[in-house]
Amino acid sequence: MKRKLLLGLLICVIASWSFASQSDGIYTFKVGQMEVSMMVDRENPGNAKILAGADDAVLKRYIPADGFTHSTNTFLIKAPGTNILVDTGFGQVVFQKLDKLGVKPEQINAVLMTHLHGDHIGGLAKDGKALFPNAKIYVSNKEYDYFTRTQVNNAVVAALAPYASRVVTFDPSDIGGKLTELIPGIFPIAAYGHTPGHTAYMLDNSGSRFIIWGDLLHVALVQFPVPDISSTYDTDQKAAAAVRRQIMNYAATNKISIGGMHMVYPAVGAVTADGNGFKFTPAE
Repeated sequence: MKRKLLLGLLICVIASWSFASQSDGIYTFKVGQMEVSMMVDRENPGNAKILAGADDAVLKRYIPADGFTHSTNTFLIKAPGTNILVDTGFGQVVFQKLDKLGVKPEQINAVLMTHLHGDHIGGLAKDGKALFPNAKIYVSNKEYDYFTRTQVNNAVVAALAPYASRVVTFDPSDIGGKLTELIPGIFPIAAYGHTPGHTAYMLDNSGSRFIIWGDLLHVALVQFPVPDISSTYDTDQKAAAAVRRQIMNYAATNKISIGGMHMVYPAVGAVTADGNGFKFTPAE
């Protein structure tokens, strides 16, 4: 009975997929009138050593003896009259995936950045030229300030420079309060911790909701059941753990499916409470 209810939840929130191919690394589904495609940018063997404070007992319990796969993903949102990309991955495969989905780089109207690490900004620019010539780049104020002013990262500055005035900064809302719409049907959520301005995005369209949560976690096998374990990549491990639990709880309580940038194919599905942690059931 529980499995039937959970599958029903997935069908309700992810209404239907129009194209799914694990070999192509693309999983497409509907959120209301929006068509969303998860695109795998890169897969490689996972490394549990990136987990901070995970003891041997935890690793032995949750990590298979033969290892696991780590994935880097991006998302394409086709909304009425607009094409929106969430992150750009390392910047190579994403263009092949967009081509398979019938979208040219010049047809991207907006790029929403979850944060500004290299595996998320790789496709923004090359040789000083914008690779999405007609797009606005959206990034949170805290993230922009940290990487361009406080802790200047030359790669970030170079990636954003060709977009000049088309870089739009904003303040995301806290998950527990009233969310503010950034562009029609998309609401940014403060998910600070992995980076100072790390941002998740809630899609809300025609009664359906979906959260793209960026790098809320890096090793799903461990961090769903034990969300208090953070990654060595997290700028503030304590804050990352707190917001991870908060957003997971919000998704589970409100029956909102999620997608992540470092989850294996299809990288989208349902979160449910499970003891002191959570369980993830991937969409089918």
